[in-house]
Amino acid sequence: MGKIIWLASYPKSGNTWLRAFLHNLLRDPKETYDLDRLTDYSLGDSNGEFYQKFLRKPVKEMTDDDVAILRPKVQEFLTTRNSDNIFVKTHNALVEYLDRPIHSMAHTAGAIYVVRNPLDVVISAADHYGRTIDEMIAVMGLLECKINTGEISVYEIHCSWSRHVESWTAEPSPAIHVMRYEDMRLRPVEAFGGLVQFLHLPAERERLRRAIELSSFEALRKKEEEKGFRERSKKSERFFRQGKAGAWRDVLTPAQVEAIVAVHEQQMRRFGYWPVKDWSASRQSAAASA
Repeated sequence: MGKIIWLASYPKSGNTWLRAFLHNLLRDPKETYDLDRLTDYSLGDSNGEFYQKFLRKPVKEMTDDDVAILRPKVQEFLTTRNSDNIFVKTHNALVEYLDRPIHSMAHTAGAIYVVRNPLDVVISAADHYGRTIDEMIAVMGLLECKINTGEISVYEIHCSWSRHVESWTAEPSPAIHVMRYEDMRLRPVEAFGGLVQFLHLPAERERLRRAIELSSFEALRKKEEEKGFRERSKKSERFFRQGKAGAWRDVLTPAQVEAIVAVHEQQMRRFGYWPVKDWSASRQSAAASA
């Protein structure tokens, strides 16, 4: 029995892309791995079915106290699903709730954390959750943001984007590997190669290249178009929308950019998301000519 390697991120930051890469690397298939089979090799910490193994009642009727008490039991159960360490997706911040930690360190081997520019996250998340961009800006700024228990999933504690990022990355640890979405997109060999080294996985260059190609945004979007994807929100047309780095430049208004930066500037600076010189220069030029 192994332990959990958390695949952690704020929602819509590249978690599914990370999972697809790991599946394609480890399974080494001839074509893109079936999106709905990602759970063959990575599980989700909020899947209500796991909690029902310990509490026989509908997921939606489970109280927050029920879930908080069951979390360590569920996480221990997840470690029995594989003789080696197991990958588990989480969108929870690395915090406590109801005086209990969300993630059990007793059952944790390490974590991979994916961070993405909040200026792009807000656009993707707004589409996924069926909100306006202004509404999503407000949600991403809520320190205690919580997604309530539903029909099939237990509650998640997202916190604000900044608090989420800080909770996982503020304290450097050899057991936590941090990846930027933008590097995964623009420098995939370097980004995913670093991940392979962190996990001590097979590092043959051709196998790495093939896994990157099969899990590219374009390949995943094509697979979703062909067969669908059960993780797609009912409120959005597709799960894989654009996958761009920097799409915010063409979508967000100056006021929206400033609203996000006002709340998240500290963590944005840590990861090189602010300032953006060309955007700042264009803003100054526009202001001067107004």
